[in-house]
Amino acid sequence: MRLATLEGNGGAQGAVLVDDVLVPLTALGAPGSVRELLAQNDADALVALAERAASASPDGVPLAAAELLAPVTDPEKIICIGLNYRDHAEESGQEIPAAPMWFAKFANSLLGSGRPVVLPAAHAEYVDYEAELALVIGREARNVAEGDALSHIAGAMPLNDVSARDLQWQNPLWTSGKAIDGFAPCGPALVTLDEVADLESLGLRTRINGETLQEGTTANLIFGPAELVSWLSRTATLLPGDIIATGTPSGVGAMKGRFLRAGETVSVEIDGVGTLTNPVVAE
Repeated sequence: MRLATLEGNGGAQGAVLVDDVLVPLTALGAPGSVRELLAQNDADALVALAERAASASPDGVPLAAAELLAPVTDPEKIICIGLNYRDHAEESGQEIPAAPMWFAKFANSLLGSGRPVVLPAAHAEYVDYEAELALVIGREARNVAEGDALSHIAGAMPLNDVSARDLQWQNPLWTSGKAIDGFAPCGPALVTLDEVADLESLGLRTRINGETLQEGTTANLIFGPAELVSWLSRTATLLPGDIIATGTPSGVGAMKGRFLRAGETVSVEIDGVGTLTNPVVAE
């Protein structure tokens, strides 16, 4: 199943994406938000919901007419993993980390597919793209074993870890260059794990105006999804709706001197998961 959130008359409205139609969750007798739906932790209910959505799709909202928000608009945590691809560590001349390196983004950075990434006027010159596989937690996780970790993941989605490199380089903690408004576009939909082939063999890429500038595979992850969830759950309890961005492969703009510019369109594509597309505009 694919879960999305659109801008409705009353604000954010969770929905099931059936082909190119969005069926609101409330029309299916489900909680109105994707996070609330995941918090129910009811696999049988999700199966029934998917069946009802397929039947109700003729009365849904055409995807082309919808204004999408982030699939989960209100996570408690957005955890981003840095330097988690072997090829990215090599291109940046850094050693393979011994443990996951993580930093935070916040809900202000979330952005839906189709919405503009705004280049901040004061920091517009060095804004970079980073294609990432994002995991969304579906079941509370605390001190979970690696062998059980995947059962705590609801699904996956593309995420662009947009980064203001000048701010990031000023501060070794990174967050100042990462947690800017609209700097975590994700979606268009959260794809439940039963529809994702193998989290550790997915191709992902970034295209700007159709040109492929970054391409890699999650087979190159240093710390895979199960290891990340297990490791993070020993530090902080992971809750339904929490987002974990798993890192980016080689090819980021900072390594090429190629940064985002107003008027461009940036897309992050993950095989079998979807394509996130955002125009870039000046503030």
